[in-house]
Amino acid sequence: MANLKLTPDETKAWMGLIKAQQHLTDKVEDELKKNGLPPYSWYDVLLELDKAPDGSLRLNDLGKKVLLNKYNVTRLIDRLEKEGLVSRDACPVDGRGKVACITPKGRMLRQKMWPVYYSVIKEHFLSQFSTGQLGQFIECIDRINSQFKN
Repeated sequence: MANLKLTPDETKAWMGLIKAQQHLTDKVEDELKKNGLPPYSWYDVLLELDKAPDGSLRLNDLGKKVLLNKYNVTRLIDRLEKEGLVSRDACPVDGRGKVACITPKGRMLRQKMWPVYYSVIKEHFLSQFSTGQLGQFIECIDRINSQFKN
């Protein structure tokens, strides 16, 4: 059987990446909560809908863009719809499918959440890199992510 052990540096790199992501996400969540705003998952969904050309995405496509499984996306869309932040409509291309559409209220909430999210990104992530280091980091992340493009 092959050697299935990571070197100490490999372990440190992997664990460091996972812990950094967890810490940063937790910090975003904490700051949003501290400011009386909904959780990051709401922002993530509203952002993807806001970026879509017509403000809507099929639920399946939305599920691929956010960091939630389809079941959680459907439950989250239910909550966002109850708050008037999204509407759920029949898909114009395929009447069997559903699309989530951001509402004006949803756009306003996403815009209200952004400054809090932005401040965490700037203070706890981007401030840790020089311009050159940030470029190297992007290259490394792009190399990892390129393996998973569909």
